Amino acid sequence: MASYVDEVGIGDFVLLDEITTESFLVNLQKRFSGGKIYSYIGEVCISVNPYRTVNIYGQEYVNQYKGREIFERPPHLFAIGDAAYKTMKRRGKDTCIVISGESGSGKTEASKILMRYLAAVTNISGQQEIERVKNVLLQSNAILEAFGNAKTNRNDNSSRFGKYMDIHFDFKGDPLGGQISNYLLEKSRVIMQQSGERNFHSFYQLLLGCPDPELSKFQLTRDPNHYHYVRQGGVSKVDSISDRADYKSVQSAFKTMGFPQDAIDTIWRVVAAVLHLGNVDFKTDGDRTQIKDTTTLTKVATLLNIEKEALNKALSHRVIAAGGEVLHKGHTSSEAIYGRDAFAKAIYDRLFTWIVDQVNKAIQVSGSEGGKTVNSTVIGVLDIYGFEIFDRNSFEQFCINYCNEKLQQLFIELVLKQEQEEYQREGIKWQNIDYFNNQVICNLVEESHRGILSILDEACLNVGKVTDNMVLDSMDQKLRGHLHYSSRKLNPSDKELKHGEEFRIKHYAGDVIYCINGFLDKNKDTLFQDFKRVLYSSSNAYLKEMWPEGAQNIYKTTKRPLTAGTLFKNSMILLVKNLTSKEPYYVRCIKPNDQKSPVLFDVERVTHQVNYLGLLENVRVRRAGFAYRQSYDRFLRRYKMISQYTWPNFHGGSDKEAVQILIKEQNLSQDVVYGKTKIFVSSPRTLFMLEQARAKLIPGIVIFLQKLWRGYICRQRYKRVVAVYRIMRYYRRYKMKAFVKELVTAFRNVKQMPDYGKRLRWPAPPPVLKQTTAMLKAIHERWRAWMILRVIPQSDWPQLRLKVAACDVLRGKRPDYGLWRKWEGDYLSLTSEHGAVQKYSTAINNMKNKEKFRKVAFSCLVRKINKHNKMADRAIVVTESAIYKLDQKSFKSMSGKIALQDISALTVSSGYDGLIVIHLQGGNDLVVSLLSSDLEDPRVGEAVGVICHNYRVNQRRDLRVVVSDNVQCMLGKKQRLIQVQALPNVSIVSFTKNPSGDLSYSCPLREPAGKGHNGIKSVKNGY
Repeated sequence: MASYVDEVGIGDFVLLDEITTESFLVNLQKRFSGGKIYSYIGEVCISVNPYRTVNIYGQEYVNQYKGREIFERPPHLFAIGDAAYKTMKRRGKDTCIVISGESGSGKTEASKILMRYLAAVTNISGQQEIERVKNVLLQSNAILEAFGNAKTNRNDNSSRFGKYMDIHFDFKGDPLGGQISNYLLEKSRVIMQQSGERNFHSFYQLLLGCPDPELSKFQLTRDPNHYHYVRQGGVSKVDSISDRADYKSVQSAFKTMGFPQDAIDTIWRVVAAVLHLGNVDFKTDGDRTQIKDTTTLTKVATLLNIEKEALNKALSHRVIAAGGEVLHKGHTSSEAIYGRDAFAKAIYDRLFTWIVDQVNKAIQVSGSEGGKTVNSTVIGVLDIYGFEIFDRNSFEQFCINYCNEKLQQLFIELVLKQEQEEYQREGIKWQNIDYFNNQVICNLVEESHRGILSILDEACLNVGKVTDNMVLDSMDQKLRGHLHYSSRKLNPSDKELKHGEEFRIKHYAGDVIYCINGFLDKNKDTLFQDFKRVLYSSSNAYLKEMWPEGAQNIYKTTKRPLTAGTLFKNSMILLVKNLTSKEPYYVRCIKPNDQKSPVLFDVERVTHQVNYLGLLENVRVRRAGFAYRQSYDRFLRRYKMISQYTWPNFHGGSDKEAVQILIKEQNLSQDVVYGKTKIFVSSPRTLFMLEQARAKLIPGIVIFLQKLWRGYICRQRYKRVVAVYRIMRYYRRYKMKAFVKELVTAFRNVKQMPDYGKRLRWPAPPPVLKQTTAMLKAIHERWRAWMILRVIPQSDWPQLRLKVAACDVLRGKRPDYGLWRKWEGDYLSLTSEHGAVQKYSTAINNMKNKEKFRKVAFSCLVRKINKHNKMADRAIVVTESAIYKLDQKSFKSMSGKIALQDISALTVSSGYDGLIVIHLQGGNDLVVSLLSSDLEDPRVGEAVGVICHNYRVNQRRDLRVVVSDNVQCMLGKKQRLIQVQALPNVSIVSFTKNPSGDLSYSCPLREPAGKGHNGIKSVKNGY
C-alpha cells in the first residue's frame, strides 16, 4: 500500500481530505515537484509528462511490479500494465488500456512504455517465435510514428492519428501477435501546416536522412524549402529530432517486420511523389487550365509508374459519367489546385492505411484472419488524440473532441457500472451519484437527422451549390434552443463569435469555438474517380493494390461514398463497442506546461486538462460512497499486527470476523461498512490512522522476523552440517569397506605368486585410508622381504645388506660389481692377500683400543695418487664410522682418519677397474685403485656397498655415488680429470700425468665374470 503512504503528497487522489480543484492541483503539483510523475485515482493512473529522462523503467522496476497488486507499490505505469496482464491471464478476460490526454502530454511514450513492460514480463522460456512477435510489435511503433506523427506547436512528436492495438496472448500469457486499427489520420497536414509546425516526419526523414544515391533516384534535393508541401510551417529541422537517425530506424523496422525491398522502395517513392506533386502549378490559357512545368509532372508520373498524359488529364479535367454517356469537363485553376491537393491527401492516406495493413499482416495471429483466435485473450492499448482547443478549430478538432466525448461517456459509464456492480455483489445499498452526463453532447454531434454530422451529410447530398455558411444556417435552425450549442445568429450579444463563420459547443471539458469554413469539403472528402483509375493503371503492383476501386468501368455510375464524418462516427461506435467488451484500465496524461520545462508547473494549463479529462469527476464518483475498499483477507494480512487478537494469526473464525474485531478495537466502526467479501472505508482519515498504527509496529516486526529468519537459517545450516558429516561418515565406511574388499580380492593368492605380489597394482585408497595404505604397503614390503629372506641363512644377511646397498647405487650403471661372489670384507686378515697377517691383526687391535670401533667392515690394499701426482701403495680400512689409510708394511695409520660425515660423494668408473674416488669436504679427495688378488673382481662394488651402508646408518641419509668414464676429482683443491684406460698389454694399475695437467689411469683389460649377471639377477628377484 505504498500509494497510500507516499513520501511526496498523496499517491491516490481518492484519499484527499477535500475534493476540490484547488486541493487536487496542490497535491498534483507537490508530487510533480518532488519527482513523482505518476499518481492514482483508484485504479486510474495519472501521468504527468516530466520533460526529462527518468530512470524508473529498468529491469529492476519491472521485477518490483511484476505480479504485485496495484496498491502494493508506488504509482507507476507498470502497475497498470501488470494489472491488465494479470486480469487477462488469471481470469481469461480481455482487457484494454485507454491512454488519453492532449497533444504533448506523453500518450505515445506511455503506450511504448506499456508495450515494453508487456514484452519484458512475457516469454520467460525464451521461445524464438514469441521473441520475434515481441520485437515486431515494438518495431511497429517506429514505422507508425514516422508516417503518422508530426511536429506541432505543442509537441515535437505529436500523433496525428488515433491508434488502437490489440495484442493477442496464448493460454500461457505469451504474445501471439496483434492487430492495429487507425482512426482519422490528419491528412490535411499533408498539404498545409500552421506556422511553427511540420508535415509528417516521413517527408523530412526522406529529404534529410536518405542516402544521396537514393535521393537522386527519387529526383529530390536536400532542401525542404524547395517543396511547397513541407515549407509552409517555416520549420524544417527540430533540435529534439534526428531525421537521419530516424530514417535508419524506420528502414531497420521495415526489414524486421518482413517488408520486401521493392515494397519499401514503393513507400518512399510515394512520399517523394507527394513532395513533387505539391510543386505542380497551373496556368490559365483562355478557357483551358494547363500545368506550368511539365518536368515536375514527369517526375510524379515516373515515381508512381503511371502514364504522364493520363496524370496530366486527371489533374486538369474531370470525367463525368451519366446516363451511359461520358463527359469531359475541364477544371478551373482553383478546381485544379483543389484536385491536386485532394489527390496528394488521398495518396498519403491510402499509403498510411496500406502500411498499417502490412504491419497487421506481419503481426497477425496465425490462423486468426484478422480476428481473435479461439484460445487467445487480448490486451488492447488505445493511444488516441486528446481534447484539442486551438485558436482556429476546424473539422479535425470537431471530430477529435467528439471522440473524446464518446470516451469520457464510456469512462464514466464503466466506472459507475463497476461501482454499482461491486455494491450489488457486496450487498451494500447503492447511492445515486450526481455527475455530468455528456450523452447530451454526444447526441448533439451524432443524433440522426438533428445531429451536426447528419446536417453536414444532408448538405453534402444536396444538388446545387451548397456553402459552409448555408450549413451553419441549417445548424442554427435545427439546433436552436440546445443548451450546448450557440452561434452569433442565435446569440447576437456574444461578440466572441464571428457572424456566419463560427459556432460554439459546450463540451464537458469546456467551450470550443469552431470555424465552419472547410467543414463541408472536409466532410465530403471528394476525390475524383479519374485519380483512382490513373493510380490503378500503375505498373507498380503495390500502388495498384492500394486503389482497387480504380478498376470500375468508366461508364458505371458509382454510389456516393460515405462522408468522412459518418465514417469516423461509425469507427467510434465500433471502438466503443470493442472497449465495452473488455475490462478497462485508464491512463490520463497531463502536460505540465507549454515550454517543455521539467520544473515549470502551469496551474492554468493543468487546470484546463484536469477539467476536460474529467479527473475531479472521477474522484467524486470513486469517493461518492467509500474512499477505500479491500477484501477481508488482504485487509487482515496488512493490518492484523495492530490488534492483539489478530496477531500473529486469528483463530476465532472467518477473516470477516477478524476484521470486525480489529476495527472495533481501534474504535473505527462508525466509519466502515462490511460487505460480503470486502470492507468499505468511508473516510481517508480512517485509512491513514490504520497506516500510521501499522507503520509504528513494522520496525519491531521486521526485527522480530529477522531474528526468526536468522535463527531458522542457523538451524538449517547446522542440520545441513550434521547431515553432511553423517553422510561423510557413512560414505567413508562404504569406501573403506569397498577398498578392503578390493584389496583382499587383489592379494588373495599373493603367497603363491613368484614375486609375492610385487607387481600387483594396489587399488586407489580413499583419502581417509591413504596413511593406512602406506602402512599396509610397508607391511607388505616387509612381509615380501621376509618371504624372500627366509630361505637365506641369517649368517649371510649382513653381507646381503651390503650387496643391496651396492645394488641401489650401481645397478644399470656398472655391468659387474661382484654380487655373484662372497664378500669377505676384511681382506687384509686373509693370508691369501699378503704374508703379514699377524702384524696386521696386532695393528688393528691397537687401533680398536685407540679409536674405539667395533670391527673392520672392509680392508684392502690400494694404490693412491696424491696432489703431487705421486703414486704410493697403501692399505685402507673401513669401519662403522670412519675410513683409515694405513702404511702397507707396518699397517700404522697415516694422516689421521676420514670420518664418514666428511665424505660428500663417491665416484667410480663404468668399467671393470678398481678405481674409486672418495670426495671429501676439505677439497682434497682420496683417489685410489683397489688392488685385488682376485683377477675377476676388483672389489669396487663391495667397497661402495660397505661405505654407503655405513654412511646411511651413521648419517640417516644416502650417500651420492657417481658412475662415469671421465672421473672428476679435487687434489690439492684443484679440479682434476681422470681418464680411465683399460689396456690389454698392461699388467699393473698406474696413474700418470697428462701434458694437459690431468691424470690418466691405466689398468689391465678385464672381462666381466661369468657369474656376475646371475648375481645381479638374484638380487633383483630378491629385492
